[in-house]
Amino acid sequence: MQGVIDREWIVKKTLFTLAMITVLGIVLLIFFVARESIPAFTEAGPVNLFSATWNPGNGQYGMLVFLTGTLATTAGGLLLGTPLAIGSALFLTQMAPRRARSIMTRGVELLAGVPSIVLGWLGFTIMVPWIRSATGSTGTGILAASIILAIMVIPTITTISKDALEAVPESHLQAAYAMGATRWQTIRRVLLPAAKPGLLVAVILGMGRAIGETMAVALVIGPASVFPKSLTSPTHTLTTKILIEMGESTGVQRSSLFAMGLVLLLLSMLLILLVRLVSRQKETMR
Repeated sequence: MQGVIDREWIVKKTLFTLAMITVLGIVLLIFFVARESIPAFTEAGPVNLFSATWNPGNGQYGMLVFLTGTLATTAGGLLLGTPLAIGSALFLTQMAPRRARSIMTRGVELLAGVPSIVLGWLGFTIMVPWIRSATGSTGTGILAASIILAIMVIPTITTISKDALEAVPESHLQAAYAMGATRWQTIRRVLLPAAKPGLLVAVILGMGRAIGETMAVALVIGPASVFPKSLTSPTHTLTTKILIEMGESTGVQRSSLFAMGLVLLLLSMLLILLVRLVSRQKETMR
């Protein structure tokens, strides 16, 4: 009996230690990024950092252009990808035959496993030339990046939405059918409202996936540190700017890039808090 207790104590302490290592890693990450960002805030100043001009040679380190690019591409990716993802989840859970459901589910899983660099390269070699010929522009920009991000968030949103839809009790749907509701009426008035918190979580997590993407977006958005004049004019996001300039930057410029990383980190943390809030509301509703 004593041996069993000792083993349980060892396992418990081991798991606790591993959990604390994870927490410590997150704390150290935040500390390191924040520490490296301090020179930018003290020497350049918050007003400079959040201005619209990036010109390190003249002491201008504004990230507003890149923050705008990040939010615009993320919003575009969600606007394009969310209806397709939730529609796919509805089809898989409510309409697809068993064999087709299995094949489509495997397809979504395979899409989730495609490296982002591959999607970005396909976008650069196939989609960008098509947009260029169709619009007469350079082909790069918010539109191209949004399409790539839409493809990338579809697996995440589809999988989580599918779980949320399947979690709705079957009795709710059967009661709607018993009252004479059609399949579409049941989906629109019973299934979607009941699964709404889970669908919101899916969209928020998809947003987190889109905000942090770098390589795929860098290949199709075009290198330009200016506000985009249209959906097909080149610009930058926070991640692509960090990728391109971090290797050769020094001093305040390097610290400003860390400040961009800190902003990205804070955005990601905000999304996690939103997920927790929505999940808590979901539990309260139950």
